[in-house]
Amino acid sequence: MTPIPGSGLAKGLAVTLRTMTRKAVTAQYPDVLPELPPRSRGVIGLFEENCTVCMLCARECPDWCIYIDSHKETVPAAAPGGRERSRNVLDRFAIDFSLCMYCGICIEVCPFDALFWSPEFEYAETDIHELTHERDKLREWMWTVPAPPPLDPGAEEPKEIAAARKAAEKLAAAEAAEAAAAAAAAETPATPDPPGPGPATGPGPGPDPASGEGGPA
Repeated sequence: MTPIPGSGLAKGLAVTLRTMTRKAVTAQYPDVLPELPPRSRGVIGLFEENCTVCMLCARECPDWCIYIDSHKETVPAAAPGGRERSRNVLDRFAIDFSLCMYCGICIEVCPFDALFWSPEFEYAETDIHELTHERDKLREWMWTVPAPPPLDPGAEEPKEIAAARKAAEKLAAAEAAEAAAAAAAAETPATPDPPGPGPATGPGPGPDPASGEGGPA
């Protein structure tokens, strides 16, 4: 079917006329902040306690914008006769957000849940060198990370939480049993000792025939 000449222009003008009668929706930023989804990719936060300096995030980063420095420390044996062990201590953890492309690979590959997305996005700088955030700044972003969504009612409980819950219940039961035993021991009256054998009341020993004492004259 051959289109009517000028039909495209008429459709465009119709759209213009419809939008002219509507109120404009413009967010007056920064006076009015946008309502972002809770899992928005704003900036990356670091939970330093979980980081084991495995370097997996830095190796998998396609932009090589993660800088990590560490050193090794010797941990003494926990028990006498045990062996000492060494552990990695984090010295520096920095992300250059002027290079980061917000792919989220570092967060996905972290096996210890040390990196998280924060919805915060207001960290523009006038100097590009200021976009390299050190671990102290990344730690501050960590407290803006929203809580994860709740599990479905029929979902299986995570194994880590189930193991921790069972250990806590077992410990609580052991403490309750000890407390009950202590309370029962405190309430039980002390039993007096049974009386010992009394003095002998029968006749004394007879005369000794070998000595000749006590016999007839």
